[in-house]
Amino acid sequence: MTEPSEHQDISGDTTRKQAGKPHYAGHRDRLRARFREAGPEALADYEILELLLFRALPRRDTKPVAKALLTRFGSLSGVFGASAKRLTEIDGIGQSVASELKLFQALAARLGKHELQQKPLLSSWNSVLDYCRTTMAYEEREQFRVLFLDRKNRLIADEVQQQGTVDHTPVYPREVVKRALELSATALILVHNHPSGDPAPSQADIDMTGRIAEILTPLNILLHDHIIIGKHGHASFKAMNLL
Repeated sequence: MTEPSEHQDISGDTTRKQAGKPHYAGHRDRLRARFREAGPEALADYEILELLLFRALPRRDTKPVAKALLTRFGSLSGVFGASAKRLTEIDGIGQSVASELKLFQALAARLGKHELQQKPLLSSWNSVLDYCRTTMAYEEREQFRVLFLDRKNRLIADEVQQQGTVDHTPVYPREVVKRALELSATALILVHNHPSGDPAPSQADIDMTGRIAEILTPLNILLHDHIIIGKHGHASFKAMNLL
């Protein structure tokens, strides 16, 4: 019997490998190529999410998983803002994949914070709003944070002061002011989220902000704004003439 040639061996091996490839292998290659050649604007949201899931799910078709995530959480922001526990409710998403998705949210927040630290906040207000939306819009509990600024309105510190329930966060004005003095801050921006999605301030929000402003005034510390973040928008006390 004649031995097969080297060419025949390679050809046969290639055919067997191709036959054994999962159906989505070619799709992954094409999607990566389209991203490289045409950029992210050429991809739908679920395709961007697919690309991110390729590494976390190397042996699974990621398209149905990506579409299921977007259906459940509504948007890319909703997906990355969802808790790890809620992410694992989606078929195909285990703890390790949920951690990968939360890592991308942490990276986006870290990049946003770095951008804020490079210039005065009042001259980059859209960056402030983007950062707050990234870090807080999809939190399932109310979170109250303070941006502490120096005399040039540059960020000294960004600190979460309190975590609350789905509709309430206890805020202690004197603790906020005490921390501002410890950091030698000369201005503050207050931020909290409304998990309900509606950013309209409550009377309790208005009263609390007034108490903080009252304590800050004799100390020559400015309160630039109090921003409430919702899933689909924000409210600014300054813009609403509440400050």
